[in-house]
Amino acid sequence: MNFGIAVHGGAGTVAQAELTAHREQIYRDALADALRRGHGILSSGGTALDAVAAAVRSLEDCPLFNAGRGSVFNADGQHEMDAAVMEGHTLRAGAVAGVSNVKNPVDLARRVMDGSGHVLISGMGAFEFAHREKVLLEDDEYFFDQHRFEQWQEVAGTQVVKLDHSGGGRGKFGTVGAVALDQQGHLAAATSTGGMTNKRWQRIGDSPIIGAGTYANDSTCAVSCTGNGESFIRAVAAHDVSALMEYKGLALAEAVREVVHRKLPLLDGEGGLIAIDRNGHIVLDFNCEGMYRGHSGADGAVVTAIFR
Repeated sequence: MNFGIAVHGGAGTVAQAELTAHREQIYRDALADALRRGHGILSSGGTALDAVAAAVRSLEDCPLFNAGRGSVFNADGQHEMDAAVMEGHTLRAGAVAGVSNVKNPVDLARRVMDGSGHVLISGMGAFEFAHREKVLLEDDEYFFDQHRFEQWQEVAGTQVVKLDHSGGGRGKFGTVGAVALDQQGHLAAATSTGGMTNKRWQRIGDSPIIGAGTYANDSTCAVSCTGNGESFIRAVAAHDVSALMEYKGLALAEAVREVVHRKLPLLDGEGGLIAIDRNGHIVLDFNCEGMYRGHSGADGAVVTAIFR
């Protein structure tokens, strides 16, 4: 049976001239590690859902990316994290928004799917649920990163919000996600993010919104997005890829191209997405300078890339 997995670590303005070979290798190694963790589950007959959760968990634990440990600071100097998971054969999904001190938000999203009776919970309610489910919590010090703090200090006290991937190549990168097809023919997707630097009013982006930043359906594809969240929400980007396949009969690459290069730019939607279809075809596309990404198929070969 064909199977495969793809991951991303954010898309946006990546200054190639500022990204040294050494730093590029660090990012590639982190992506490759996430791929190997997910691929190991798939190769042993595990589920796509377990694979994407493991891959995203690996990226959340890596301070290089804006998710979990590497999350950006909000306007109050806190971390508010979002995550979602979805499995394609049942269309079950779980998501959390605006959670703090949860080591791996993707695990909490999975618990929401499996044990809450809901799809999306947020804020203090999600934190209470995390306590009930005994998911691993960490104190604020665990999430502190000097570079993220300096990013916030540049705009603290102003009305400015910043996508973490709108700067140069010296620092951290963006939202993380994974999509997978398992040996049983099932698809799954997962996405996790720390949102935007200096965000206010408990702003929530596309990552935890099913159909906007995360979607999976066995009849079509699994999708995880990264970029300007407001635009991806308005475009219902992840579901639109699936809908173009289901209703117009487009191949995965055609559907992704339509959304990423035609629909999103009309809404100032800079960014990209990763997707895999029920036949194991993988597409990783973006309409900006770069996207931290990688994929691995049934042969176990790991491929990572940043620029085109």
